[in-house]
Amino acid sequence: MSLSVRLQHDLPDLKLDLSFDAPPGVTVLFGRSGSGKTTIVNAVAGLVKPMAGRVAVDGWELFDTAQGLWLPPHKRRLGYIFQEGRLFPHLTVRQNLFYGKWFAPKGARRESPDKVIEMLGIGHLLNRRPSGLSGGEKQRVAIGRALLTSPRLILADEPLAALDDARKAEILPYFERLRDEVSVPILYVTHSAAEVARLATSVVALQEGKVVRHGPASEVLADPSVAPAGVRAVGAVLQVRVVKHHSDGLTELDAGGSSLFLPRIPLQIAEELRIRIPAQEVILSSKRPEGLSALNVLEGTVDTIRAGEGPGAIVSVRTPAGSVLARVTRRSVEALGLEPGKPCFAVIKTVALAPQDVGGHLRGV
Repeated sequence: MSLSVRLQHDLPDLKLDLSFDAPPGVTVLFGRSGSGKTTIVNAVAGLVKPMAGRVAVDGWELFDTAQGLWLPPHKRRLGYIFQEGRLFPHLTVRQNLFYGKWFAPKGARRESPDKVIEMLGIGHLLNRRPSGLSGGEKQRVAIGRALLTSPRLILADEPLAALDDARKAEILPYFERLRDEVSVPILYVTHSAAEVARLATSVVALQEGKVVRHGPASEVLADPSVAPAGVRAVGAVLQVRVVKHHSDGLTELDAGGSSLFLPRIPLQIAEELRIRIPAQEVILSSKRPEGLSALNVLEGTVDTIRAGEGPGAIVSVRTPAGSVLARVTRRSVEALGLEPGKPCFAVIKTVALAPQDVGGHLRGV
């Protein structure tokens, strides 16, 4: 199911003027605070009425100002996952989950409640009330409630922002399963590069109410001009496959024919996943390095060099695993004689990648 969005709307401190078409899967709205992400989601939900625009899900129109069409929120068949779970405190988990089904039209395609409960791992929580749940458990219940409304589209407005790192690591795999196992498109808001790398089928990068880039996560995250955190968020996104779990606690991955070693990943042999390699965790060498503790050395050629306003530069290296980015100084670029087409080696520390940068099982993305 595809999503088509066209919006024009004036706010006191922001002017929205944008359009994008998104394929099935997870479409991430990515940008700094104040770029218009939440306003877009609320316009799709019907909580904000834009001056002009059109939104359609797989051809089904939610509104079109040119035709005078405006469906009220309760008729749009949307599931909305907020930053906090926003569960009804007086209802049990079971009652919260099934609350939304009363608003689903007769004959609508429904997800199996048993499948949703199993997928989210919340079967043991059904008789509890929200006050007895952790933050991560509340968000899993909120995801389940959204799914059981039989939605045509799921909206997720920074659903991990209120969670600590441990709870984020708990919830991310469930969004990955949602992307891979449920045939409902998801419009997902975040300013986290790690969430983009792991979840996005398509990324819409926003600045001041406009789309400045639209494409795969690997392309958007390689551009420091569009990332909310600038060069600190720049990194490569690689698709890899589990080859072997070694007895010393490392997992060996196949990355385009090259081996990468990471701390043990809880996936089966031959399963595929995404990993994000921040540019600041990569160093470059003009010769194959020896005598290093780093296990991951990828041979490639320099593709592009992008100098920053300060002393730094982002170097893109084309390797069999894909493009790897390195954040280095311009002095290092000159000292190594780096230029497009020159052979070089990208060195990545085995323990440099944070757990949130290592994805779970990947299918169909």
